[in-house]
Amino acid sequence: MNIQEIISKKRDGLVLTREEISYFVKEYTKGNITDYQAAALIMAIYIRGLNKEETTNLTLEMASSGEILDLFEISDNVIDKHSTGGVGDKITIILMPIIASLGIPVAKMSGRGLRIYGRNSR
Repeated sequence: MNIQEIISKKRDGLVLTREEISYFVKEYTKGNITDYQAAALIMAIYIRGLNKEETTNLTLEMASSGEILDLFEISDNVIDKHSTGGVGDKITIILMPIIASLGIPVAKMSGRGLRIYGRNSR
């Protein structure tokens, strides 16, 4: 199995197997697949689309590709309202305290990946 075959397969409108999707995610995160190869596959996916099974497999592979935080010490049921942040997110600051006030554990996972650059500081 190699990335060129996977790109060609999706470019031609064929369905990717779980193994092919797993290979892509694992090898890309290891640095064995270049950014331009990943971009080619993503473009083919954008043009040809993914079926429900491919979407599920890609989502599960991506979710398990990094470090997994175990929150079961806090509770069996922990809530996170995910947000991309940035301008316009006015829901999280209202919703999370309301949920916490109901006694539901809240683990707000926030990132600093999205920021606004280029603001005029004058």
